Order: sequence, then structure tokens, then C-alpha cells
Amino acid sequence: MEEESTNDCDYYERLQISANAEPDTIHRVYRLLAPRFHPDNLETGDESRFRSITEAYHILIDPEKRAQYDIVHERRRHLRWQLVSHSGRAENDFDAEQMVRLTILEVLYAQRRTEPYEPSLSQPHLEEVTGKPREHLEFTIWYLLQKKLISRSDNMNISITADGVEYIEQNYRAALQTRRLQAAPQ
Repeated sequence: MEEESTNDCDYYERLQISANAEPDTIHRVYRLLAPRFHPDNLETGDESRFRSITEAYHILIDPEKRAQYDIVHERRRHLRWQLVSHSGRAENDFDAEQMVRLTILEVLYAQRRTEPYEPSLSQPHLEEVTGKPREHLEFTIWYLLQKKLISRSDNMNISITADGVEYIEQNYRAALQTRRLQAAPQ
């Protein structure tokens, strides 16, 4: 297994499972997803998605390959936490909420640009990236959906819309300045 290829994807995300999933769970989820996306399925077949989940399955079901992948996955996860960690605290809930919205939009923007054929992320992935539990993200996601800055697909994955791209590009400098002010010592 090449480290370079594992840096480009999240096999747990592909199978929509926890990084702590047991082999039985991995096998069961794959058996549910594989027929859905198999190219022979005339209704929901998707050859690239099928290949993607099959690749993830073969890595995660093999204990040795999974152990190697987990090292890279954990390193990548720590880098993501650095992306969203803030050394300063928001002055109030409004500021904190705006920072979470911007973080989600930035992550989805980056996903859309770097993975054009897989531009969406699951809500559990967004929970991990922001460090916020599902209950705390519900309002944020609702707001971004209502403003049409993000969209939710049939499989519940979330992606940035053209309006969201435009919003983040227009507000990037203000968001960057806000983060710098919050990180500055008082």
C-alpha cells in the first residue's frame, strides 16, 4: 500500500463507518453498499463509486493493510484538527457560530476543488473536522442549507454550492482577519 494513495482518500468515509468499526461491521456495510453501486444495477449503479468502496473494503478488511492505513489516517486527522483549532475564544455564541459556518464552507470548498468527482462529505466527517457533535451542527447545517450555500444529496452527504463558493471567496479576507484577531493575545 502506498502512503501517497492513502493520503488522497478516507476509506472510512467512503464506507461511511467509524474508524473504530469492527471487521464484521466493515463486511456488513460493504455487502449493503456494493450491490447498490454495482455497475450492473440499472437504477443506482455507479462504477466509480463501486470501485471506490471496493478499494476501501479491501484495505480495511485486511488487518495488516488497515494498520498501515490507520497510521496515515491518524496523521491526516491531526492535520485537519490543526486547520480548525483556534487559540482564541469567540466573544459570544454568534461569533462561535459564524466561525463554525466558515469552517464548514472552507472544508467543503477545499473538498470540491481537490476532489471534483467526490465533492461531498458526510455529516460525521464534518463533525470530526469541526470538533462539534451532531446536535451542535444541526443548526449550522440548517442555516447553510436555507441560505443555499450548501446542498445535501440523497445519501445525506453535504457539498458546497456555487453560491457557497461565491460567498466564501467574497468573504475570505474578512474571515481571515477575524481569525487573526481572535488568535491575537489579549
